[in-house]
Amino acid sequence: MEQSTIYEVFGWIASLGMILGYLPQAIETIRTRNTDGIALPTFSMMAVGGFAFIMQGLLHKPDILWALLITNLVTTTCSLIVFGIKIYNDYFKKKTK
Repeated sequence: MEQSTIYEVFGWIASLGMILGYLPQAIETIRTRNTDGIALPTFSMMAVGGFAFIMQGLLHKPDILWALLITNLVTTTCSLIVFGIKIYNDYFKKKTK
């Protein structure tokens, strides 16, 4: 097996692991709207890091790093959704009580 193929295989394994790690938290948060156990700085930094990896995947020359790009599009979207629900619950919901 060629080294670049092994590199790609590990990239896609990492991608699958990261996506499957993020999705349960995002799905549970969307379903229940419960963010009591979620740290706001954690999800905000995860979104920043994911965005940076998206840019790295896009800017890699000569080829786009697809595993890196797709993984971080999904995980950053999940982080932003959880972040948004957390902000709503912590700041806007308290004002209406």
